Amino acid sequence: MNGIQRLALALVIIGAINWGLVGFFQFDLVAAIFGGEQTAVFARLIYALVGISGLVCLSLLFKPDESFANQREPRPIRE
Repeated sequence: MNGIQRLALALVIIGAINWGLVGFFQFDLVAAIFGGEQTAVFARLIYALVGISGLVCLSLLFKPDESFANQREPRPIRE
C-alpha cells in the first residue's frame, strides 16, 4: 500500500467515525471542529477529501491480496 492509499484510508476512517457520530448522536465532529456547521468552507473541504478518498479506496477493494502472491507452492517430497 503506497502513501496516497494510506492517507485515503485514514480519511475514509475519519469519515466513517464522523458518520457514526452523526447517526448515533446527531453530532457532526468535522463541522464542530472546522466551523460549527456543515456549510463552512473548511468542513466542506474535509467532506470533499473524504469523498475523494473513498474513490481511491475503491481500488483497494479490487486489489489482489499480496500475501498470497509472496507464497510459493510447496515442493513435492522426493523419495
